[in-house]
Amino acid sequence: MKKIYPNAAAALDGLLHDGMFIAAGGFGLCGIPELLLSAIKDAGTKDLTFASNNAGVDDFGIGILLQTRQVKKMISSYVGENAEFMRQYLSGELELEFNPQGTLAERMRSGGCGIPGFYTKTGVGTVIADDKEHKDFPTGPDGAMETYIMENGIFADLAIVKAWKADETGNLVFRKTARNFNPPAAMCGKTCVVEVEEIVPTGSLDPDSIHLPGIYVHRIIQGDHEKRIEQRTVREKA
Repeated sequence: MKKIYPNAAAALDGLLHDGMFIAAGGFGLCGIPELLLSAIKDAGTKDLTFASNNAGVDDFGIGILLQTRQVKKMISSYVGENAEFMRQYLSGELELEFNPQGTLAERMRSGGCGIPGFYTKTGVGTVIADDKEHKDFPTGPDGAMETYIMENGIFADLAIVKAWKADETGNLVFRKTARNFNPPAAMCGKTCVVEVEEIVPTGSLDPDSIHLPGIYVHRIIQGDHEKRIEQRTVREKA
């Protein structure tokens, strides 16, 4: 199967439709599928639901789709760096489903493994647990019962992620922090489109260094990426 496409628009051709559910990789501004997000903006696809750790910043990441009002709902764990995200939520223009970071990552991974739901202690006794199934298990000291809540796996229409390297069959290598949300996001989409910094020949990647096997990947593009720093902290001049 040919997986390499010439650009982001071509890789998304035939996949986008209004009202779709997209899982997006990235953590802060690290590992953001910026080329694919820009192509979605240009396509004008609207009423989108995104599952993503956050929405980038106002002019980068999913933030560019918030500016054009193409996003209807965010399933996220962090809002703080995006003023437009915060403004739309507080004014009632944007639906928001908060998830603890670990829960969100596991919801994506579970969806990718075909697991429709799982139990976790995270969020018990908080608003996160409202309207969710509660169940006790003998997991405490000496078999004491402890309460868990059930979380649903995420099954997205489309996954968009960014990797460092890919071979021609879609085996992926991520770099440092970009590895935390990109692999589970890639797993949970019915179709997964990946942008990478480099495509290498099949067989050139060390099998022990592959972070996500190509079975999850359907389309790949290579492109140039902006290296942004979300928070720059420097020492005062002596």
